Amino acid sequence: MKRRIDVVLISLVVLFGILVMGHAQPQAAAPQMRHLSPKLQKYIATTAYKDVRIKKIPFASEAYTFRKFTFAETLLKLKELGVTAVEAYPGQALSAEFPGARFDQNMTAEQKAKVKEWLKASGVTLYGYGVVDIGRTEESMRKVFDFARAMGIRIIVCEPADDDFTLLEKLVKEYNIKIAIHNHPAPSKYNLPETVFNHVDGKDPRIGSCADSGHWMRGMNDPREAFKLLEGRILDVHLKDRSDFGTAKGVDDTPWGAGKGTTRDLLAELTLQDYDGYLTMEYENQAEVGDPMPAFRKSMDFVKSVTYYEGYERIFRPNKQGWNHYGPGYFEVDAKGVLKGQGGMGLLWYSAKKYKDFILECDFKCSTKETNSGIFIRVPDVPTSDDYIYHSFEIQIYDAGKDIHVTGAAYDVQAPLMNTFLPTGEWNHFKLEFRGRHLKIELNDKLIMDWDAKPGGKVKDYALEGYIGFQNHDSASPPYFRNIYVKEL
Repeated sequence: MKRRIDVVLISLVVLFGILVMGHAQPQAAAPQMRHLSPKLQKYIATTAYKDVRIKKIPFASEAYTFRKFTFAETLLKLKELGVTAVEAYPGQALSAEFPGARFDQNMTAEQKAKVKEWLKASGVTLYGYGVVDIGRTEESMRKVFDFARAMGIRIIVCEPADDDFTLLEKLVKEYNIKIAIHNHPAPSKYNLPETVFNHVDGKDPRIGSCADSGHWMRGMNDPREAFKLLEGRILDVHLKDRSDFGTAKGVDDTPWGAGKGTTRDLLAELTLQDYDGYLTMEYENQAEVGDPMPAFRKSMDFVKSVTYYEGYERIFRPNKQGWNHYGPGYFEVDAKGVLKGQGGMGLLWYSAKKYKDFILECDFKCSTKETNSGIFIRVPDVPTSDDYIYHSFEIQIYDAGKDIHVTGAAYDVQAPLMNTFLPTGEWNHFKLEFRGRHLKIELNDKLIMDWDAKPGGKVKDYALEGYIGFQNHDSASPPYFRNIYVKEL
């Protein structure tokens, strides 16, 4: 009897399950991430972003983050945050001093003058303006360009209606003001990264992308792929993080690093591209828009926590400003700031400043096993002869050498504790710390010298303050240098 009851019960449970399933609503398929190309997908999958030493990129704010406040109030809040740059947007209330007035290209001369006063008082630079409708005629575009010139704005952020950028290129060249194409989500014309790329590729280099990572996340695009696709064309970044991809209910902006926007990877990608603009916060979370300050602080704290070169100064730029060369030969430099030694033996030295106690970090690469070069530290005087080699230390680069003449040695004086240089053709990383008379050297994150410096070999004496220089040796086996940073101690 019990077995019969059990069978009946089981039958009823099965029947109930069938009825429930029959009335259940079909579940919608989860939105799928789209990839721009297999090549870019592979690049993202194989790039060791976690190993990238992230450079310091200055903070800025899109004024839209503070849209519940006036422009004048926004500047005070940025001053409180320690943020020194802003991108204004058209339509923000100007101030209580000008009831009904809005920040845009229609401001009066008095209002423009007041804005400049507020900017100066707050220590904030007005670097950008957008997203602004520039219209389709030369007259409407010139009005925006003239406004930008008058206000000292360097980047106009827009979404041009026309596919033909001939007129835009003409104005960019005439005014020397950049145009950054923004990517609002669909149905915006520029919602896809490849659409932005197709419109800026081959144009004047001052026409590029205002890369909005959050809007790409809304469209199920991996912002890392978008950043890589637009390498060399990213002029402005509206950095966002979001709780998830897509636009499902509950998905919203988060502080940087708190969502799924791979913020650290994006910072690493911008570092690899040597991006030289701002990290611009545009926080759109409606639940917190009344007080975006806590989210802004959390975002800045996250970026600082993952920035390797926090507190450093990057002392080499592709224009070689502040650098001089002594002796034969020279250094070539490419658009990314990579130096390549050529010609006879000479020294490219940083003339802008002498350093006492400091940390110098840089990457170097040898083109052959016989590449011979070095980094001179604390060169006491302006090099006018070869005499400097007797009064400063050269940190050697020569993989074929031995002992006091091998890579990592204080040339002719002190050998490294071990050889940790990488195979020819790979980038190495030097970290040189000179405090008083104590010299510590790390090569590829391994301590290779921890030494109380003293003269020896060719070095007769050395100073406690001096210049930094990089040696070129010959054209047959040139050295390469990049990412030259100094932190004063």
